[in-house]
Amino acid sequence: MASRVRLTVNGQVHELDVDPRQSLLDVLRERLDLTGTKKGCNQGACGACTILVDGRRIVSCLTLAAMHDGARIETIEGLANGGELHPLQAAFIEHEGLQCGFCTPGQIMSGIGCIAEGHAGSPEEVQFWMSGNICRCGAYPGIVAAVADAAGRT
Repeated sequence: MASRVRLTVNGQVHELDVDPRQSLLDVLRERLDLTGTKKGCNQGACGACTILVDGRRIVSCLTLAAMHDGARIETIEGLANGGELHPLQAAFIEHEGLQCGFCTPGQIMSGIGCIAEGHAGSPEEVQFWMSGNICRCGAYPGIVAAVADAAGRT
């Protein structure tokens, strides 16, 4: 039996009938065609699916869409303002915080959460609070530098 949910995703309201067992990640990717949020491990261990829900970062593969009726959701697709990149997106480019790019959306969304939470005071603090996001390419020095730099800009 489907559950009716109202989600505000990147400022746009969506009313959907969802299977109560369907993850928020799958609703974003399969129903709303927002494929920037990646399905990595699908077990909450890699962070590739990190998004912001009501301003808090979560791994979307481990939460059910039906649990977020009325939520405000931000994904990587909603960050740029017109043609202007979000400061953290620009910092990722400047500091070469990516290689293959698969983990980048989750890293950026987690970085935004990390900064908002006040956990970007030093590279060591950023590294600790971003430890739930795995980069298989090993771009960690650039990722940490980008988050620290963007924290200084905001």
